[in-house]
Amino acid sequence: MSEGEDAGTLEYTPTWVVAAVCTVIVTISLAVERLIHYTGKYLKKKRQRPLYEALEKVKEELMLLGFISLLLTVFQSTIVKICVPQDITEHLLPCPLSGKPSDHNSTPDESADEGFCAAKGKVPLLPLEALHHLHIFIFVLAIVHVTFSVLTILFGGVKIRQWKAWEDSIQQENFDTEEVLRPKFTHVQEHDFIRGRFLGFGKCSVCKGWLHSFFKQFYGSITKSDYVSLRLGFITTHCRGNPKFNFHKYMIRALEDDFKKVVGISWYLWVFVVLFLLLNVHGWHTYFWIAFIPFSLLLALGTKLEHIISELAHEVAEKHIAIEGELAVHPSDDHFWFHRPKIVLFLIHFILFQNAFEIAFIFWIWVQYGLNSCIMGQVRYMVPRLVIGVFIQVLCSYSTLPLYAVVTQMGTHFKKSIFDEHIQVGLVDWAQKAKKRNKMLKTAEIVVQENATSTGPQLVEKECSQEENQRSNEIEPSNEIEPSNEMESSNTADASDNV
Repeated sequence: MSEGEDAGTLEYTPTWVVAAVCTVIVTISLAVERLIHYTGKYLKKKRQRPLYEALEKVKEELMLLGFISLLLTVFQSTIVKICVPQDITEHLLPCPLSGKPSDHNSTPDESADEGFCAAKGKVPLLPLEALHHLHIFIFVLAIVHVTFSVLTILFGGVKIRQWKAWEDSIQQENFDTEEVLRPKFTHVQEHDFIRGRFLGFGKCSVCKGWLHSFFKQFYGSITKSDYVSLRLGFITTHCRGNPKFNFHKYMIRALEDDFKKVVGISWYLWVFVVLFLLLNVHGWHTYFWIAFIPFSLLLALGTKLEHIISELAHEVAEKHIAIEGELAVHPSDDHFWFHRPKIVLFLIHFILFQNAFEIAFIFWIWVQYGLNSCIMGQVRYMVPRLVIGVFIQVLCSYSTLPLYAVVTQMGTHFKKSIFDEHIQVGLVDWAQKAKKRNKMLKTAEIVVQENATSTGPQLVEKECSQEENQRSNEIEPSNEIEPSNEMESSNTADASDNV
């Protein structure tokens, strides 16, 4: 090894430099770890179990990032020494070869790696600098996704908490159960919920309904009459004996439970990242067209959620002119795509990740290569992506997420968040104990059946042998008695002859 290469190793680095760098890295790591620890303690103290679980999910993502970083660091010397023919690396490039920088700008490590492969007449599969850039991009993507998910939940929570005034106004009416159950009639067509959502009958009304639902998501997505009617529909279906049920509190708990699913990065999201990196070819403008995927999905999802509310109003208006009591809708899974309300959460998760991916990709290219990079594209492609990203973030926070929070409660089944935390824990423990008990009973039945199957023939043989022994014991005495009878009869005959 040459003298110049030795000077760049740890052997010839001043100890105060090594100690200072280690101190800074360890200090930052411990500060982040302590921050997460005390945040978890605070959430536990406030009994915010869903948010605490979401924080644990963030810690899992950070651990995954650390593992990815470890793998890239440990195997980087092996990866850069994988040599391939040069023809393979000249296809599917994000930038044209004409703009490739000259080799004299490369670092000594890259020159050594290229020299290792050049001796074989080949080139490295992935250069060292490209590996570092990929490392940074994965880290930036995860951080931006977690940050955007937290901001979406916070801004959406602010919008949803504004509905608490509606819940308080309903709770402050000071009604009792007898008054609620007292017969009274409501004219359906005169109700605010029906007048705002029902657009008549016929094919024309269907088109008007979808158009109205599309534009409704941009302004006043949920009104007070919507909230009151949906709330009453949920209570009459699932909590009929408790008209004072706090629907708003239940909705907040359900949203907090769903947050821990949104903040994570699932395997199918990583598959999407790999596909984008594969299709980001020069001239295809994949980075531009892919921005319209979350944009289109978000508009379609908001329209569908608004249309579900209109369908619930249409069902009531179509069947009744006047009803006894308050107007209440009938929740059902039939109104959702594929009769599965959980698909809505999956789509929101994908939209938030895709939007975070777009913003993270732009930020990474800007910092790493500059705005003039061929990967970034021209300004006319970059500006629309930024505008779409901001629009998605705002619309999802202030419209789609609140719609999701209330409309997904209109399914056939309620969520476990309907119970308080201590009741949930009790029910989970009871279910686990019941499951274990049933498992033990099934195991005992199987053991008894196996024992009966294995010992049954032996018991039959034993019983048969006992019967045979008993019969033989009965037969042997009879054979001994018969000769004595014959002797007695012969003696009797002789005696008679003598007489």
